[in-house]
Amino acid sequence: MYLAEHTIKGGKKYMLRDSHYDAVTKCWLSRDLYDLGRTPSNFIKYLGGNAFYIDERIGEHLENRGLAYDLCELEELFWRFLKKDIRQKLESFHRRGLRKGRRREKSKAADMHDVHIFDRRRFYYLRCGRVDQRSVNRVPQRYFAPLVDKSRDEIEQYFIQLEKCLKPKEYKQYVYVIFDLQRHFVASSFRYVPHALDQEELDRNFLTDLCRLHKDKVFWAGFHLDKQLHEYLVRYAVMFFDYEFDGVSAWEEYLQNFINSKRFYRPPPPKPDFNMDEVVEIFGVSEEALKAMDKSELTRLFRRKAHELHPDKGGEHGDFVRLTEVYKELMRRKR
Repeated sequence: MYLAEHTIKGGKKYMLRDSHYDAVTKCWLSRDLYDLGRTPSNFIKYLGGNAFYIDERIGEHLENRGLAYDLCELEELFWRFLKKDIRQKLESFHRRGLRKGRRREKSKAADMHDVHIFDRRRFYYLRCGRVDQRSVNRVPQRYFAPLVDKSRDEIEQYFIQLEKCLKPKEYKQYVYVIFDLQRHFVASSFRYVPHALDQEELDRNFLTDLCRLHKDKVFWAGFHLDKQLHEYLVRYAVMFFDYEFDGVSAWEEYLQNFINSKRFYRPPPPKPDFNMDEVVEIFGVSEEALKAMDKSELTRLFRRKAHELHPDKGGEHGDFVRLTEVYKELMRRKR
């Protein structure tokens, strides 16, 4: 079950619904279960202290329709309508219950690979805040489990709740990302600076993609849709045309990604600059003798010279460092 929220004449109206799999159409459908009106909080009954329960009329109605339901699931749907002080006191117990989780019965017809790309982009952005979504198809399939075994209506209601975490300054960027509008432009840098694009061309591309999604039969499978643009898509038109790009957050993400990519970078050590005359002078043997030595012989010679030039033995620090650099380079050449 889920709680559907719709805006009607400037006010919110709520409906208790569920998704069920239809073997004939082979897709998930939604159906109305109980009309909660404009104030779902009226169906929460308080017993004193922090105790509460959901109005028994809802449970009786579901039972009369032959529908099984979970009391915990029902309480979860009404959680956001609880009195604020009680919700704060019960928050720790509520979170503990969420961590335990409840497995949803899985349909044989559903598969995580069937999650629409538009849903993937929305979910990925809302969970991770990523503007660059080129890796969205490489995300493990189980990551999108919350979108499986749900009707289109339930999925859209799910996203309506997730999108409430967005700030108004993020709206237009969010739409730009989830519709992948950057693909219409050549330069990949526009992924992070959409405000630098030709805005008229961007508007045309958005309207084209919006109409294409409206006509996408796979996306709307099992959902009755009129010719008029549905309110589930109208909200994206409002986000896109009624708000402006922030520009800062996307650029900050680009800079952070660049910094992270260089965080563990170590430049290769500079190669020592010397000639064979200097090597001969440092080791005190001829060039032919050095070339004829194997690694073990060169190491013995180095140890003997290092003993002589070590600062603790009265040698100069610079000479000792130079000896070490030359030795490492000669060893590298003998590999």
